[in-house]
Amino acid sequence: QVQLVESGGALVQAGGSLRLSCTISGNVLDTDALSWYRQAPSHERELVARMYWHGGDTYYLDSVKDRFAISRNNAKTMMWLQMNVLKHEDTAVYYCNVRSLIDSRRDFWGQGTQVTVSS
Repeated sequence: QVQLVESGGALVQAGGSLRLSCTISGNVLDTDALSWYRQAPSHERELVARMYWHGGDTYYLDSVKDRFAISRNNAKTMMWLQMNVLKHEDTAVYYCNVRSLIDSRRDFWGQGTQVTVSS
C-alpha cells in the first residue's frame, strides 16, 4: 500500500519559483510511474510531469516544459516538483500520484496542495 502527502504549495508572484514535495510511504515498485497532476478551477485534471523509475524517462506537459522539473530520491520516499518562472496559468491544486504501469489496482493519490500565482 502507498500513501502520499503533498506539501509546499503557496502564494507566489509570477516569475517566481516554488518546490512542491510529496512524502511517500509504502512500497513503490519499479513498475510504478510517479507523477504530478494539477487541477485548476473550471479545468479538468491534467498530467503535469511523470517519471519512470526503471528507465529514467520523463514526461512534461508542453506548457510547463523547460520550466518545471520532476525528481525523486533513490529510497522512493520523496518526490518533488521544482517550478520556475511561474505563470498565473499555473494556479491550481497540485497532486502527486503513484500508478502502476501493469496493475490497474495500484493507483494512489495525495490530497493536493494549493499553488496560487499572482499577476
